[in-house]
Amino acid sequence: MSPLKTTEEKDESKLYRSISEVSELVGVKPHVLRYWETQFGMLRPKKNRAGNRMYRPDEVKMLLGIKELLYHRRFTIAGARRRLLDERKDDAPQQLDLAVTEAAERKLLVHEIKTELKQLLGRLRGREPVRS
Repeated sequence: MSPLKTTEEKDESKLYRSISEVSELVGVKPHVLRYWETQFGMLRPKKNRAGNRMYRPDEVKMLLGIKELLYHRRFTIAGARRRLLDERKDDAPQQLDLAVTEAAERKLLVHEIKTELKQLLGRLRGREPVRS
């Protein structure tokens, strides 16, 4: 059996991400993510037994979309909230918002690849034992 995880195994193991991992991925500090939770009611990450936030892939995509609206499209928080709520009401997202979703999915994929490469490099350098 190969020591490397298959894509399906890796996806299952990354069903949830910590706030520090999501913070790095989205490119904002953890306190910003916590603040956004107070402003965007649809954003409610689960908490583990220790009370730490655990983000699902859909929530990470939403955070990337929020960042796009606030930082790049210069929406106000109220405007971004309205946009997201309107999107939820519509069955099909607007064409412009599909680009945000696709960009978020690409960013998640790139992050997964980088993480996997860092782990492999660590194994090659002997820092981490190879698991079977």
